[in-house]
Amino acid sequence: MQGVAGVAACSTFLSSRMRAATPPAKAYTPRFFDGAEWDFLLAACDRLIPADENGPGALALDVPRFLDMQMDTPYAHGAQWFMDGPFVQGPDNLGYQLPYDPRTLYRRGIAGMNAHAATRYGRPFASLAPSVQDELLQAAEKGTLAFGDIPSRVFFDQLLANVMEGAFSDPVHGGNTRLGGWVMLGFPGARADFMDWVDRYGAHYPLGSISISGETA
Repeated sequence: MQGVAGVAACSTFLSSRMRAATPPAKAYTPRFFDGAEWDFLLAACDRLIPADENGPGALALDVPRFLDMQMDTPYAHGAQWFMDGPFVQGPDNLGYQLPYDPRTLYRRGIAGMNAHAATRYGRPFASLAPSVQDELLQAAEKGTLAFGDIPSRVFFDQLLANVMEGAFSDPVHGGNTRLGGWVMLGFPGARADFMDWVDRYGAHYPLGSISISGETA
């Protein structure tokens, strides 16, 4: 599945495969993202992890809902980040160096993507053909776009990491609906004891996925 390949190798997340048919996202009213931002997320998530014959895509897994709920967490507010200056973009090994928490990074990054789409094609990102959306996402991943003082690659990396979290984290956090991401990977989930299987290399684990909440696939 393209989505699994994207999880394994972010730099090659987009392939030449045609867009798979994807069911519409479930009714959900975002609490953080406005209408234009929400439209972008629905479109971008669908391109990053599309549905195909191997399993559900980001929309069926409710990844956009996960992202919106995530914006209400201490993480999204940068509560545990060192946010004092100076802010100087350095080598990658120094990590994140911008003065923006994830909430602000999303606001500015999505606005930047929509601005590039409008400048080049006269329409916001969500209104573009899937192939054109792919081109813009690839450009952001390569860092060839500019969103003010936010490198496009920083925004892309943030988005892709959070999309992956939404698809493959426990469903109690708002994504991975019906444990579809785990079922696709064959991940058993939050089972308390795996000791009987520690030394059974290559054997198929017979029990299905289960959430922290007790939900089963």
